[in-house]
Amino acid sequence: MSSPSLPLSGKRALVTGAARSIGAAIALKLAQDGADVAVTYEKSADKAEALATEIRALGRKAVAIQANAASGEAVKNAVEKTVTDLGGLDILVNNAGIARMGAFADQPLEEIDDQFNVNVRGVLLTTQAALRHIPDGGRIITIGSNVGLQVPFGGLTVYAATKSALESFTRGLARELGPRQVTVNLVRPGPIDTDMNPADGPIAANVLPGLSIPRYGQTWEVAEAVAFLAGPGAAYVTGNGILVDGGAVA
Repeated sequence: MSSPSLPLSGKRALVTGAARSIGAAIALKLAQDGADVAVTYEKSADKAEALATEIRALGRKAVAIQANAASGEAVKNAVEKTVTDLGGLDILVNNAGIARMGAFADQPLEEIDDQFNVNVRGVLLTTQAALRHIPDGGRIITIGSNVGLQVPFGGLTVYAATKSALESFTRGLARELGPRQVTVNLVRPGPIDTDMNPADGPIAANVLPGLSIPRYGQTWEVAEAVAFLAGPGAAYVTGNGILVDGGAVA
């Protein structure tokens, strides 16, 4: 049983693409704040189940659901299973995403389609399915990127386009759902130390000179921003987002 003193006590959350890195940090933080949490994963079943076990150790309900974020049927089923297993859905965190870097002139159609299918289509379809269940006062939070606002170097064109699309989607949906007190926001990470973009990786030398705080961020720092937007203190914040990027877009 969640403690009434916790800001998300009694809430039910779904975090997509949460087997590792940023998604796992978000799921764990929401559980620490009192929420029951469902997580989706594509391939990392062991990591997702380990995360669910860690969440249950906090006294919360947890479920790990296999789902390909690019499949409309899979994400719809994931939402339905969340509602069944947790008893409802109050908070959706659209975290699943992929990046395929490379010069646009040479980028294969498959890589372009993959990024739009996961980063844009997947977010829209997951959100649409969730809206059948999210009550008044609920929360929709999408993990965008600072490159949706400013592209610091080449090779990110398609990825940046997908993240920019989420900016308009967030603003439009915030207008639609505002009368229901459902807030819709983005968290825009910059360079975060993850498996996909390690702090000692090949692009770090290009990234670090553009930061105000000259280091890569940590996954928990993104999770803290998500937790704020999910909590009662952000009830009047909608159609916008938080940059967690070390001042890269300052």
